[in-house]
Amino acid sequence: MKQEVVFPFYARLAFILIILLLFGYFAILGERIIIPLLFSFLFAVLLLPAVNFMENKLHFSRTASSIVAVLLFVIGLFLLVYVIAAQIGSMLQDWPLFKSQMRILFYNMQLWLNSHWHIDIEKQLNYINSTTESLSHSGTAILGKTVLSLSSLLLFLVFIFLYTFFMLLYRRLLVRFITVAFEQKAAPIIADIIIQVKHIIRSYVVGLFFEMLIVSAVAITVFLMLGIKYAFLLGLIVGVFNVVPYVGIFTALVISALVTIATSIPIHAVYVAITVVIIHLVDSNFLMPKIVGSHVQINPLIVVLGVVVGELLWGISGMFLAIPYLAITKVVFDRIEGLQPWGILLGDEEKLPARARPLNRWLKKKTK
Repeated sequence: MKQEVVFPFYARLAFILIILLLFGYFAILGERIIIPLLFSFLFAVLLLPAVNFMENKLHFSRTASSIVAVLLFVIGLFLLVYVIAAQIGSMLQDWPLFKSQMRILFYNMQLWLNSHWHIDIEKQLNYINSTTESLSHSGTAILGKTVLSLSSLLLFLVFIFLYTFFMLLYRRLLVRFITVAFEQKAAPIIADIIIQVKHIIRSYVVGLFFEMLIVSAVAITVFLMLGIKYAFLLGLIVGVFNVVPYVGIFTALVISALVTIATSIPIHAVYVAITVVIIHLVDSNFLMPKIVGSHVQINPLIVVLGVVVGELLWGISGMFLAIPYLAITKVVFDRIEGLQPWGILLGDEEKLPARARPLNRWLKKKTK
């Protein structure tokens, strides 16, 4: 009978750190392949009920149902982009007013810097002229990078939709591969993990969508009541940017305040900023825990760390992908022997497993 080798904790921790470093290295190295696959997996799980409905109720073939589901998803995204682009187009009609307002704001800022910080206006203008001149020299390069970025973005979206289609088409093959890759006794655990992952991803993405709709509707309503110009566009910006954890809402605040201060009186920009902050507080304390947080049981510290690491690895895409894949990781850790302590580390303190609760009660008594 073979004796099981048990490594000490520090050795296991060293192995985990090495694995994490290798994971980070390969994540950066294979960014262009991994990110579309991760997005495609989320979208495929989200579209799976529609595909099953078309196959079982409408008697579509697997290929036809996968194509129709992806096409409907693309049309939905296109309509959202079209609505935002139409609002931006209407705002561009007021471009002369926007420039004049920004010119006045810039002049007042110059006077304030001169009076409070004693920075001469001529020095300010010299600095701005030198900066503008350096930017004009690199204008061609910036334009080329912008065109390249747009073409890369379009290619990125095309690959996401293709991967989503193939994942829906070959989903049974993928599940069969995962099941056969492990021992027979692990089949119930794998089946449980697959069911829980599907539930968490679907609940998270759908919850995020409804949260975006609610935040957008509330922002648009409040902006209309305050008489803010371009209330519909600014409300959409607040709702869409809210999808990006933590950073998105502050980006929406800056954009909304700048647009408002350039197209209206300054006090309206203050109203907009206060409205965005209040919406964010209500959303993070009530909407997010009820709609999304009840399904994604990750403690806030790990969420923040995950978002930061995701941004370091993959930028905005990494920030968006961090939370659902942390939740998937927790599901896997909670169901595999030897990885359950790491599942406890990722999870919420109020959702501890039964065997960890006595220690938690003891710690609470000691820290009183």
